Amino acid sequence: MKTPQRVEYGDFQTPPRLALKACALLKNLGLSPSSVLEPTCGIGSFLAASEDTFQDCSMFRGYDINPHYVQAAREAVRSSKVFHKDFFRADWQEIIRSLREPILILGNPPWVTNSGVGAIGGTNLPSKSNFQGFNGFDAITGKSNFDISEWMLIQLLEQVSGRSAALAMLCKTAVARKVLRHAWKTRMQIEKSAIFGIDAMAEFGAAVDACLLVCRLQPGANSNECDVLESLDALHSSSKIALRGNRLVADLDAHLSYGHLLGTSPIKWRSGIKHDCSRVMEIRPTDGKDMYLNGLGEIVQLEDDCLYPMLKGSELIKCAPPSRFMLVPQKSIGEETSQVAANAPLTWRYLHSHSELLDSRASSIYKNRPRFSVFGVGDYSFAPWKVAISGFHKQLRFFPVAPKRGKPVVLDDTCYFLPCNTESEAKKLAYLLNSDQARAFFDAFVFWDAKRPITVGLLSMLDLDLLALECGSSSATRQASLPLSNHPGD
Repeated sequence: MKTPQRVEYGDFQTPPRLALKACALLKNLGLSPSSVLEPTCGIGSFLAASEDTFQDCSMFRGYDINPHYVQAAREAVRSSKVFHKDFFRADWQEIIRSLREPILILGNPPWVTNSGVGAIGGTNLPSKSNFQGFNGFDAITGKSNFDISEWMLIQLLEQVSGRSAALAMLCKTAVARKVLRHAWKTRMQIEKSAIFGIDAMAEFGAAVDACLLVCRLQPGANSNECDVLESLDALHSSSKIALRGNRLVADLDAHLSYGHLLGTSPIKWRSGIKHDCSRVMEIRPTDGKDMYLNGLGEIVQLEDDCLYPMLKGSELIKCAPPSRFMLVPQKSIGEETSQVAANAPLTWRYLHSHSELLDSRASSIYKNRPRFSVFGVGDYSFAPWKVAISGFHKQLRFFPVAPKRGKPVVLDDTCYFLPCNTESEAKKLAYLLNSDQARAFFDAFVFWDAKRPITVGLLSMLDLDLLALECGSSSATRQASLPLSNHPGD
């Protein structure tokens, strides 16, 4: 992935051995297509493999935007017809209408996101549409970013829904889940689906969780469950994902056992403070009074007013005490920062001296805000106690966070937390959240291969009062004295 062209087209050509193995699996699953279509055929590995595997099939069609790949594919196949065509400008409805049933659509669509293409000025993108339905803050903070293959697979499934067909595609596992969720929510006529894990590093040199997604469609079918198998060789599923209500379930068995705890958290989960400029906003104490070392290697003198001991997610999971401070110039989102000039003139001069870095922060959340603003800040940020978890680390472990030397510890935006007023409240909540019942509940919904497996949305799904009853305790919002593990802070 070193050239801009390979980046733009998400160009990971399928090894012939993997294509043959995938086709053999499809045949063992009982697929016997009359037509095979590969919409992004590249050099033709899947077309050649399908010709060898499905010898009773009478129609093989391949399409690709790269004319050199089209030529290579034509030389690699015997029976397939290969066409030079841009996926985003092809009339897939007409193409698929011309195919005999049962239809098999297979292949390896681009492994690149729309923002990845846009970052290099690429144009290999679908027409702009909010097909995921995001708006407002979700769109601003990047949730509207999507894999190009996600868009492609949804378009293809829409064209074969209601027909006797199958779709088998190599893709990121996260993409497979998003495609299934969309298909299930929009009631595409899927009869059965499965996800077979593949070793993307061994096959493609890509450090992502990837799979072969297989969906079988039949008129009138309405399945909304999917078997998950660890590899193409696996004989039995390791788990089952499903759509229940409007939620994607990671482990159907765990959901059946602990789904009754689903509800609304009586205490609102919060994210840590986002500043996007650690070199300026995060500092370490030195031996000198009120003297600190910033990420630029500068020794600076600052007042105590806007400085708070802080923890990152990586420090949280190690139970490490705070070793640095965060400069927090606001107590709430949108608060004027000019008051810092009167209360902490050294800090104000420090911020101004690094205004070029702070003003160049890329995120649009800082636009039309007071200068030097941060985000995700409110009264909750300064609660004396907190119960926190790292959003990035792949473990369900909740930590009470104590104040340090009389000041509340703030968390960065890799963390989520519940604000607490007292130690006993934090102790009780940490005890409940680290219980076997809570872990089993979260196992039903968390996908550990996600970039950020823990989210506010996930955490907020657990009704803490119901959990307290499940654990034989009183309401989660009432204080109680329960065992306390080691915690960062004093």
